[in-house]
Amino acid sequence: RYYTEVRSPILLEDYHLVEKIADFDRERIPERVVHARGASAKGFFEVTHDVSHLTCADFLRAPGVQTPVIVRFSTVIHERGSPETLRDPRGFAIKFYTREGNWDLVGNNFPVFFIRDGMKFPDMVHALKPNPKTHIQENWRILDFFSHHPESLHMFTFLFDDIGVPADYRHMDGSGVNTYTLVNRAGKAHYVKFHWKPTCGVKSLLEEEAVTVGGTNHSHATKDLTDSIGAGNYPEWTFYIQTIDPDHEDRFDFDPLDVTKTWPEDVVPLQPVGRLVLNRNIDNFFAENEQLAFCPGIIVPGVYYSDDKLLQTRIFSYSDTQRHRLGPNYLLLPANAPKCSHHNNHYDGLMNFMHRDEEVDYFPSRFDPAKHAPRYPIPSRTLNGRREKMVIEKENNFKQPGERYRSMDPARCVPSYCINQQAIVMNLHG
Repeated sequence: RYYTEVRSPILLEDYHLVEKIADFDRERIPERVVHARGASAKGFFEVTHDVSHLTCADFLRAPGVQTPVIVRFSTVIHERGSPETLRDPRGFAIKFYTREGNWDLVGNNFPVFFIRDGMKFPDMVHALKPNPKTHIQENWRILDFFSHHPESLHMFTFLFDDIGVPADYRHMDGSGVNTYTLVNRAGKAHYVKFHWKPTCGVKSLLEEEAVTVGGTNHSHATKDLTDSIGAGNYPEWTFYIQTIDPDHEDRFDFDPLDVTKTWPEDVVPLQPVGRLVLNRNIDNFFAENEQLAFCPGIIVPGVYYSDDKLLQTRIFSYSDTQRHRLGPNYLLLPANAPKCSHHNNHYDGLMNFMHRDEEVDYFPSRFDPAKHAPRYPIPSRTLNGRREKMVIEKENNFKQPGERYRSMDPARCVPSYCINQQAIVMNLHG
């Protein structure tokens, strides 16, 4: 170390000290604006049922096909170090590393969402986040906002039921939430909703239990996931789909693309597709959790978007927030890059660490051996009419939440935590 005497000032030429402190000052990156608190694990997805008549997706081509995955579970509204026992939706995001590139299925543990219009998303998050004056989350702000959005009522029947606080990440459902489209080799499209059901069942915490568990260990769900995988008790989910022929969408009293609605299972039954097994803990929390980035826009042949307005907004929003959080080359990071061979003409930019020695950075070219990817069908739509902003025709905001509430047992069923009306009232009362 460079000192002229024991108590002398540090010299600027002490390069290693300056470098160490400068690096330390920059260790933290912006946390996610939502889903900041989370935990990840790796494993595989295996097809168990033939769905090749519905999709040409290669990773779903036949029973027995396995695809490596990484999954991130999260809370939604609260900060990175917040307790994992707060009443909050839980994120359930899966990245499939397929032979045709990555597919990101970015969902939650509940099958519906608060709003259907992406324009309202920033305001919704602002209302759920702490008061900008005091940095305290306040119920009056939340109730004020959602009182203007009756479509949120369905989501509240899930959030304030006793399933609103999952016991841990292993014992909760997952849902793609939005409506997507499956396309087969003939080009036939079906609307689809994705669902995950834990083979070990759903378990939740009552309000008083959540206070006790969260006060003992604010990282209890992360620890449970890590310890369970480390002990060989691998979490597993069964993957189901629901499908609707777009030609039949007018047969329902709601819009099938409305993210605040569920598809009744007695009318649109669940179809088993495969299983998800998490059998490896991540090697580094920062590299495989904080730098892990998902976007609903990342799809593979055979899976496509729908005109779900919230999904259309998410396609842009997720990739944009990752560029802000991780930089323009976030897709080069090992956790986010495809495992299959791939090529694009995205060059340079901050933190571009991909070694490339090509002389041709454009396409097509007679000097470049790159070829077109195989052609695959995407849904065709005939559009006509006048463009204007308007409310969807079939809002029907109260039927499904009313049916769900009336289907509940009137009294709280302890300790089985059955769905019940009293729980909704007690949890809302706080």
